[in-house]
Amino acid sequence: MRRHLALFAFFAVAVSAPAVLSAQDSSDVHHDRKDVRHDRRDIRNDRKDIHQDRRDMRQDRKDIRQDVKNGDMKDARQDRRDLRADRRDRRQDRRDVRKDRRDLHKDKKENKDSSK
Repeated sequence: MRRHLALFAFFAVAVSAPAVLSAQDSSDVHHDRKDVRHDRRDIRNDRKDIHQDRRDMRQDRKDIRQDVKNGDMKDARQDRRDLRADRRDRRQDRRDVRKDRRDLHKDKKENKDSSK
């Protein structure tokens, strides 16, 4: 009797184990797809930020030229500070894009490897 009970328990575990493992795999795939989607969204947002930084830099340069032309050196100095800050922001945004691209590539590679 004990042998039958032990055999039954063994088969019950053996039958349910693949179902549990496949459920974990499907949740992992779902999570990986979510990571890829978030990385793509981050890249798009960083590109928008870079575009806005370019606009800001262009406007700051225009303001500097106009202030120097008008002889207003105090405003020209402030615009130069703004230009430096915008350049710093642009560099940071470009770093973020590179990092997000690496993350996206890594996530895609992991998805491909896990599907095999």
